[in-house]
Amino acid sequence: MSTTALSNRQVRLAKRPEGLATRDNWQFTTEPVSEPGDGGVLVQTLSLSLDPAMRGWMNEGKSYIAPVEIGAVMRAGGIGRVAASRNPAFAVGDMVFGTLGVQQYASVAKEEIARSGLAKIDLAAGTIGQWLNVLGMPGMTAYFGLMDVGEPKPGDTVVVSGAAGAVGQTVGQLARIKGCRVVGIAGGQAKCDWVVQELGFDACIDYKAGPSAVREGLKAHCPKGVDVYFDNVGGEILDTVLAKLARGARIVICGAISQYNNTTPVQGPKNYLSLLVNRARMQGMVVFDYADRYHVAIAELSGYLRDGRMKSREDVVEGLDTFPEALTRLFTGANFGKLVLKVAD
Repeated sequence: MSTTALSNRQVRLAKRPEGLATRDNWQFTTEPVSEPGDGGVLVQTLSLSLDPAMRGWMNEGKSYIAPVEIGAVMRAGGIGRVAASRNPAFAVGDMVFGTLGVQQYASVAKEEIARSGLAKIDLAAGTIGQWLNVLGMPGMTAYFGLMDVGEPKPGDTVVVSGAAGAVGQTVGQLARIKGCRVVGIAGGQAKCDWVVQELGFDACIDYKAGPSAVREGLKAHCPKGVDVYFDNVGGEILDTVLAKLARGARIVICGAISQYNNTTPVQGPKNYLSLLVNRARMQGMVVFDYADRYHVAIAELSGYLRDGRMKSREDVVEGLDTFPEALTRLFTGANFGKLVLKVAD
């Protein structure tokens, strides 16, 4: 295709946020779209994945991945359509997943293809939303975090925080498939009802129901203790679950969304001695470490989607210009399901 008449709307990081990011932290720019270089690919962005980890990428300092530089296009994974290609592995019209950035078009140079994770996807295996959810980074995080780090066994009691979110919904459903009892923690009765009635969790605790809701809920629903805790939120909820561990428990540290916008030091666990008393293990996980095995998880999870044992819910916000406000939905609890930014049809 000719790119002569195309322009690329982009969202760039203007300044690092203190606390919750606002529109002032972003700069909207427009630049011409050029043909890809030798071995490169031009991708039109269709939908982007909005994830809590994006808040961490905006901070300066050492982490598992380099921070987004000031003035750079904001990092984001997404689904797109190949608009032009000078690479034999990609044809015009191919549907692909990769780190596309918050922009309408992503020009991926030959040397950046592997680093960006650009890969073709098959929409017969799932919808665009599902490829950003159960079959995408959240699903990969849920699968390897639960199976490799959590090591669930039939009959285990598995507790997952952020149960109605992108990662949590897949963790809970997968644990049920593996024969575990599953207790979710979510914010609001509607979300709790959904994970129990629609996703098949055994119970769900509404952490917004009162200051002692999580403690009392764990007491009621986990009488023998928690064998596996999949933590997406950190903070006080992590501390409360630590006090209810079973012997030999495994705690998966996936995220700490309650702490990402702190302007004070991150709250560490106060009840960590429970790990000693209960001979328990707490381990962090980063999904990129499992990239060479994504195909294994995708094959298994797509089978569960096909046979109806697993469901996928997406919360879709439309329009690139809505990105600043859409991202904040993750941290206010306004999203219900996997948050997706639709950029184009």
